[in-house]
Amino acid sequence: MNALTIIKTLGPIDGRNTRRDPMLRWMLFAPLFLALIFRFVLPWAGQLAAANFGVDIRPYLPLFYAYIALLIPVLYGAVVGFLLLDERDDRTLLALQVTPLPLAGYAAYRIGVPMALSLLLTPPVLWVVGVPGLSLGEMVVTAVAAAPLAPIYMLLLAAFAANKVQGFALMKGLGIFLIVPLAAWFMQMPWQLVLGLLPTYWPVKVFWLLLAGQNTWGFMFAGLLSQSILVVWLFRRFQKVISR
Repeated sequence: MNALTIIKTLGPIDGRNTRRDPMLRWMLFAPLFLALIFRFVLPWAGQLAAANFGVDIRPYLPLFYAYIALLIPVLYGAVVGFLLLDERDDRTLLALQVTPLPLAGYAAYRIGVPMALSLLLTPPVLWVVGVPGLSLGEMVVTAVAAAPLAPIYMLLLAAFAANKVQGFALMKGLGIFLIVPLAAWFMQMPWQLVLGLLPTYWPVKVFWLLLAGQNTWGFMFAGLLSQSILVVWLFRRFQKVISR
């Protein structure tokens, strides 16, 4: 079964399941909504803070920009993760194991869809946000650095949550991994490399280096390598879960 056949088989099913769930529909469009808030509300809030409290938030804007760059793949990974939980609940995954659809093809589809969405939509969302000094090419580099977070979060949900209720609780807990890497902004090298234990640190670091006009390739390579290792481990864990 080739890739096009797999997409034609699973794509319409995913589309129907997403349309039926208001939360998943919201998550699909949330990055654009948040981008508009960052574009129009954040500058106004900054002016308000400066006028009333004497607080200048401009030096900290890269933290806000980095957060939304992380959020895009995480949300799309979560959408597919919840679809996987639905398939586990209604035993679709068990049924798929006795069909001509190979597990490798199914896995490639599930991993590829949220990554593709992240790669395609991160640059335009960052463009809407209006990150100063970031070129289109640098937005694409940011998208590549962050894209593996989509299958990571998808597989975390699928491998460690038994149902949607547990999935919601897990997503809330995993939200801390979007915040903690931002602490690197206030840390000197090499101490901030401790945060490299988190897969969300590397795209944040790449993004900030791009803003500073510095070389990113070492951090890019380290990030993609560590994220890929984590994806492989999580997928093996997921295989064990669905084979029980």
